Amino acid sequence: MRKSDTKAMRARSPSLGRKGWLYLRLMRLNSPIGIWLLLWPTVWALWIASEGRPTPFVFAVFVIGTVLLRSAGCVINDFADRKIDPEVRRTANRPIASGEVAPLEAVILFVGLMLVAFGLVTMLNPLTAQLAVFGAVLTIVYPFMKRFIVAPQLVLGLAFAWGVPMAYAAETGAYPPSTGWLLFLCALIWVVVYDTEYAMSDRDDDLKLGIHSTAIWFGEMDVAIVAGLQLVLLGGLLLVGRSAELGLWFLIGIAGAAAFGLRQLWLIRRRDPEKCLRAFWNNAWFGGAIFAGIVLDYIFAS
Repeated sequence: MRKSDTKAMRARSPSLGRKGWLYLRLMRLNSPIGIWLLLWPTVWALWIASEGRPTPFVFAVFVIGTVLLRSAGCVINDFADRKIDPEVRRTANRPIASGEVAPLEAVILFVGLMLVAFGLVTMLNPLTAQLAVFGAVLTIVYPFMKRFIVAPQLVLGLAFAWGVPMAYAAETGAYPPSTGWLLFLCALIWVVVYDTEYAMSDRDDDLKLGIHSTAIWFGEMDVAIVAGLQLVLLGGLLLVGRSAELGLWFLIGIAGAAAFGLRQLWLIRRRDPEKCLRAFWNNAWFGGAIFAGIVLDYIFAS
């Protein structure tokens, strides 16, 4: 074999380290924002369901499971969008879109991540495992919904908020009470808020490609609707706090989240794509403020 042929083969076949990095990028582990957004509602629910004393093993399973599930969701999303991402400037360099990872590799990786995640859940009680099956279906279905329904963010909301009933089931062995379902609804609304901000950064490309999103569906009312949803979200969280008998520290956490919400509205007011992305990233702090309020309230109220 000629040296030139050998070099060409090496160029086409990335090293093991390079391949590993491509898989990490495919799972978006280089950008953990999605992990935080998926984790926050789950740990809100764990703390409230356990009255501030979550079982350490359950907490560990949910944290690891969150990382695995979010990674799997990113992989199946890029697989579903493998013909769309090359046409969008922000996503054209993703591993599948750029041709560096084959679609079959992505499917194998997705299946592996889901099996490990489900294996973790089976270490908890049967009800949690049963709920996890529906969560897995939502993870698989969501990436394809943007082609068929005007508000795919609602399906994403179901998927990302599903950690709430699972957390209650893991801690109590039962379905959530009304407080838990209200928290689930709040988490769903929050997902619609931040994923609308995210979709606003891709609106022009999505319109050209015929992709649906709430950013397109809301039209010129997008900023006003996001603001309205934020108010509903904060009001719902206040009701959750009242039902769970949370006090001053929780209210301080809500006030902090409200401040971050105002920051997001300021960023998206002119619909600049880069600033809409910054508003989306800001939600990690929004969720963290609420979690801090819950944790501190249980610490100092006990």
